[in-house]
Amino acid sequence: MDSMMAFSELTELTRNDKYVQYELFFGPNFPGMHGNFGYILDVAGSTITKVRPNPGLLHRGFEKLMEQKLWLQNLSLIPRICVPDPDPNEVAYCSAVEKIMGIDIPERAKFIRTITLELSRITSLLMGMGALGAMMGHYTVMYRMMQDRDRVLDMFEWLTGARVYHIYNTIGGVSRDLPEGWIEKTEAVLDELEGNIPEWDKLLFDNPVIHTRLTGIGPLTEEEAVQYGIVGPSLRASGSTADVRKDDPYAAYPYLDFEIPRTGGGDALNRAIQVRLEFAESIKLVKKALHMIPEGDFKIKLGNSLKLIVPKGDAYARVESSKGEYGYYIVSNGGVKPYRVSVRGPSLPGGLALCHKHLPGMLIDDVAIWMASFAVCPPDFDR
Repeated sequence: MDSMMAFSELTELTRNDKYVQYELFFGPNFPGMHGNFGYILDVAGSTITKVRPNPGLLHRGFEKLMEQKLWLQNLSLIPRICVPDPDPNEVAYCSAVEKIMGIDIPERAKFIRTITLELSRITSLLMGMGALGAMMGHYTVMYRMMQDRDRVLDMFEWLTGARVYHIYNTIGGVSRDLPEGWIEKTEAVLDELEGNIPEWDKLLFDNPVIHTRLTGIGPLTEEEAVQYGIVGPSLRASGSTADVRKDDPYAAYPYLDFEIPRTGGGDALNRAIQVRLEFAESIKLVKKALHMIPEGDFKIKLGNSLKLIVPKGDAYARVESSKGEYGYYIVSNGGVKPYRVSVRGPSLPGGLALCHKHLPGMLIDDVAIWMASFAVCPPDFDR
């Protein structure tokens, strides 16, 4: 209550004295900004009094570009919508097209898709946890976690030929089978990552400075999270159990037994701990999938993919990305290209809507921490 009264007095002071308040451009070149995006902040002293989101700096028109490209060609475009976690774009897009076509991919392909999704999730969670540490000046955490992320990217490079934009999942399955020795090496990398978790706990999650900085930042109840459209780890950190992998199973998730961690509490500290728990669960999930993967085909033969014609219809397919529900709504008019594509990214509710609730009254120092705790990814805005 005291902080609310202080903020009210500060707001009144800015109304009466135009020299008290100034304008601060937080991004796109501000070192704490998470990508090509910005907030225009009205600030009095170090306290934010008003916020105006400033998106559009990264606009690439992906949704409109997809209408001009063949069904297969779009697979080289869509991973760029979310660079840290590209594979959900591939799987959601392919799944929507497969729904319209009325096809079911082979069992082996379902497991391979699940493995690539979870590995992509792991790389994104590592980047997110590292970025959160860096936003508080704890660069050791970021450097070490990026080092572990590179080990997973090595496996993607072996599997797909690319480290970031994999372009591996395709309509009807995956583009190629797992290379010999890949499963064993991936298991060894996962064992190493799992063995490093106590180090992360010591550096970040058990650090009293981190607890002091994160406690009470951006609190959100489950009801508020649902109202604003918050999804993924941020929603589960507020007490919800919602997860697309359980609520609307796809790929090989129906065959896998795994837990959905839930912290509750709803502030930045709980969101950080939620990500830590989900990181550990994803490692276990990939290990199970690697052990259970069946033999068989990895793709349905659909003929010349560059001449693929998708029948008239529409479909929405969603997956659980590292940031929450990621969906593609696709409309086909029966041609060789999509008629319309719309992407549902998970960052928009927090980055563009929730900021108006949380940032006023917050210190400049905490804006980057707040964004990192919600895993705000600006490309989600500029599709």
